[in-house]
Amino acid sequence: MPRDFVNQYLPDISAPKGRVVTRFAPSPNGQLHFGHAFSALCAHDFARTFGGAFQLRMEDIDGTRSRPEHVEAIIADIDWLGLVPDGDVQFQSQNIDRYAAARDRLISAGLLYRCGCTRNDIAAALKYKSVPHGPDGPHYPGTCRAHPFNGDAAFSWRLDMAKACALAGPLTWMDLVAGQQYADPMAFGDVVLWRKDAPASYHLAATVDDAANGITHVVRGKDLFAYTAVHRLLQHLLDLPEPVYWHHPLLLDSNGEKLAKSKASPALSVRRAAGENGAELIDNLRHGTLMLGISLSDA
Repeated sequence: MPRDFVNQYLPDISAPKGRVVTRFAPSPNGQLHFGHAFSALCAHDFARTFGGAFQLRMEDIDGTRSRPEHVEAIIADIDWLGLVPDGDVQFQSQNIDRYAAARDRLISAGLLYRCGCTRNDIAAALKYKSVPHGPDGPHYPGTCRAHPFNGDAAFSWRLDMAKACALAGPLTWMDLVAGQQYADPMAFGDVVLWRKDAPASYHLAATVDDAANGITHVVRGKDLFAYTAVHRLLQHLLDLPEPVYWHHPLLLDSNGEKLAKSKASPALSVRRAAGENGAELIDNLRHGTLMLGISLSDA
């Protein structure tokens, strides 16, 4: 069954060399919805197809938004769906020293700079300065890169993207659907790698953890496709192994937009509490049977 599901989206896939390890890594800042179930299914079935391991990792360093009750609900949802992970659940909150070591290495290489700008500061600067736009909107205007921040206020650490890209040179990465890609991290400008209000950013934490946990294949939604360029750069700068990627299709609502916590997409916990069969829901997803009003984006 897992092989049949994977073959729907990766019809030409052959057995990878070596052991396969995948992960599902939700943030416990809300309830899982059907989009999460599909993503977990993709990671689980890919690993099982090739006799590999499937890990569950909680990306729980999102300040006060990460809550114990959401952690408990996620674990219960995954168990209810029958997507049993291998080994203990991983928690990013237990890995802060790991991220700090990566940060300090980049600081020592002269690739990070302090940024004390607030959102209002950045918005004001953008009114008077023309900057490139990328997948996340306008680039940071470079205020603290041009004028080093030495104040006592809270600050973040930003990556000097031009310097980092010049050091790394051309980079590529492999997606199982789209094929070989040329990384363009400059499209994101000087990204934050260490935040004022929380530890490591998603870019740094996810990249470091994937390497530490031996993830060979990063299975995640197409909405994260572009971010791989930043992750590939960090892998190079930190001498980390390069995984293979599968950016799977997304589940869409009746408006053609991806399911999201912020839009109160139907929660798995509601159906679990109602006594529905999670394994049956997963079997429906494997066979392409979706809820009324939900569709799948193009592969």
